[in-house]
Amino acid sequence: MRIEKNNKFLDLFLRESASAPPEEEIDQILKSRDGVTLDTVQVLIDKGFVDKESVCRLWGKSIGFAYVDPIISVITPEALSTIPLEIARKAQVIALYSLDSTITAAMAHPEDEKLVRRLENITKTKVSPVFALPCEIEDAIEIHYSTEQSIADSIGQFEKKEGNLLERLSQEDLSTLSASESLINVVDALLYFAIKQGASDIHLEWAEADALVRLRIDGRLHEIMRFSRSVLPAIVSRLKILTKVVISENRFPQDGRFSLSVGTNKADFRVSFIPTIYGNNVVLRILPTTSNRQLLTLDKLFMSQDIVKPFRRLISSPNGILFVTGPTGSGKTTTLYSALAEINTPDKKISTIEDPVEVRMAGVSQSQVNSFIDLKFSILLRSILRQDPDVILVGEIRDFETAKIASEAALTGHLVLSTLHTNTAIQAIVRLIEIGIEPYVVAPSIIGVLAQRLAARICEFCRESFQPTQRMLNKHFYDSADVEEVTFYRGAGCPNCRQQGYRGRVAFHELVVVSEQMRSLISSNAGLQELKEAAQKTGYRSLRHDGLLKVLLGLTTIEEIEKHSSLEWSL
Repeated sequence: MRIEKNNKFLDLFLRESASAPPEEEIDQILKSRDGVTLDTVQVLIDKGFVDKESVCRLWGKSIGFAYVDPIISVITPEALSTIPLEIARKAQVIALYSLDSTITAAMAHPEDEKLVRRLENITKTKVSPVFALPCEIEDAIEIHYSTEQSIADSIGQFEKKEGNLLERLSQEDLSTLSASESLINVVDALLYFAIKQGASDIHLEWAEADALVRLRIDGRLHEIMRFSRSVLPAIVSRLKILTKVVISENRFPQDGRFSLSVGTNKADFRVSFIPTIYGNNVVLRILPTTSNRQLLTLDKLFMSQDIVKPFRRLISSPNGILFVTGPTGSGKTTTLYSALAEINTPDKKISTIEDPVEVRMAGVSQSQVNSFIDLKFSILLRSILRQDPDVILVGEIRDFETAKIASEAALTGHLVLSTLHTNTAIQAIVRLIEIGIEPYVVAPSIIGVLAQRLAARICEFCRESFQPTQRMLNKHFYDSADVEEVTFYRGAGCPNCRQQGYRGRVAFHELVVVSEQMRSLISSNAGLQELKEAAQKTGYRSLRHDGLLKVLLGLTTIEEIEKHSSLEWSL
């Protein structure tokens, strides 16, 4: 090899990397990149020779600085505001946070002492540099500097540049506009802003006089801005190109997907187009990046102890069906992944069937359905049973065939985890029978059902206590007249929560553990009330009950629990 082999980074890489490529390949990379540079690190990552964290840590070590990924790092608005956007872009630097009168800043070249001194003159404070990849810094800048105003500015620039085409908007014009750099900037600005806000959905909608953007944040829709109606068709066309659907089709609904690079990872978007009287409305569901989405443990899901303990026993069962139920977006997949992570050991073969695969899990065989080739849940499930699995995750049971195969798998020694769309845990038992599964099959196969909802969590930065009125206590608690003092909490509103009083979400649950008495009732086709009374004997408590416990703990508010669960006496 050439003399660059003695480079400090290369020495560390060859010595400490467990998966270093052959020296011949390293030599080829060095020749193509004129030796060891930061560009070499990116090539090693792109070629998949090493994982990003390891190689970036080694590069940082070789130049004497710690590595930080700014995409997932804590970035405070106060620190961010110390470096103007244009300087951040030009210098490839982003301020992360301030501590003890020192700003920690992620830089592509933290060893550049001259640049650090210039930044200190700009920020008027000491700068502590850390290393980050240039692509991560660039995307972090686009995300964290994005505002409603930056989107409006992008739209304004687009209208100014393409005003003549916007006036007539033929199909040919829309195709031309879709490749316009100014329109690409508009769409990117919108997507980055939604990611920054932690939105789960982006709504682009026609209104009578204009068009509007709304974001669903922590389960609530917020209107972000309104803009000229003439711009929306161009944005829709750009999204249709990204999702590879028919750009000229405006009569029928269409669905598609696309990905956006975010540093060395990507954000996935599921897009739905639907015709309205004015034009296509669009909703983009933002799917968490598979690389950055962290698997939460059951302990971090804020499950109550009287729920998490029996739930752990259920997921450790050798066989049976365990359901997690709730509406779309209620966190069912997160709970199932957490359960799989807890039982994922080398002595268990775990297989999943998902639509789509949202998180890649080491040691788990994951399969994805494909409607284009008619690869359905039932077909994959039947095949997976020939793969000698111990645990099977079925993303959703939608039809009789899938339900029948899953029930038979549970009876033949497999633990099956799946989801159903029902309002309560007990309704899931009845739903299986309604799908067409005989009661005598449901009774021995089902072992438990967890129902859950998500409530907006009180912002930790502006949380304040208050004393509820007696009327409020009477509405939700037994014997409330005997309660001497109860403290509730709410968010006052601050910049950290966009003055909403909520930031993030918290789950509340109800769990039914199927007892022998319940099995007898299921076999005799008993009704919901009888099943509920039997479940209460084994510790069942309603969603509202667990929600009120979360209220008393100061995690959410009465209003949020009322919105997401039915009224009944709970405590």
